[in-house]
Amino acid sequence: MARPEPRLALLLEILDQAFDRRAWHGTTLRGSIRGLLADDVLWRPGPRRHGIWEIVLHTAYWKYAARRSLTGTKRGAFPRPGSDWPRLPKHPSESAWEADVALLMKQHELLRETVIAFPSARLDRRPRGGTWTFREQIHGVAAHDVHHAGQIQLVKRLRGGG
Repeated sequence: MARPEPRLALLLEILDQAFDRRAWHGTTLRGSIRGLLADDVLWRPGPRRHGIWEIVLHTAYWKYAARRSLTGTKRGAFPRPGSDWPRLPKHPSESAWEADVALLMKQHELLRETVIAFPSARLDRRPRGGTWTFREQIHGVAAHDVHHAGQIQLVKRLRGGG
């Protein structure tokens, strides 16, 4: 496969460092959930506060939303019900948790593929009706991952497991 145009290559590097590659900022999103079990990720630090499982679904959703914006596809294809903060499964289990981790991984991979194929000449344009350029959206997904990786690390500490 040909190497992406330099601006796209840089955006991919930023996405990957935030998600699952070695990065100077510390724990990545993927690293923050490695080894966690369903009981760990269901715990909430307080009423109306999000637990780790919810954060994982939220980050998967926003990877999907950014990809949808980049490709111009319509809403409605995210595999889990709800948007922004998709609902947890009715019957949480280890297999359901593993499936949602796989969903996060898949959404990251699909976003990467979309960025690789994205026309670099369009990076500084906005989607119709959009506030942020395509470049800002891609960069924003990386910042979102880093933000929530830190949040997950804090939730683990509050629970006493990190």
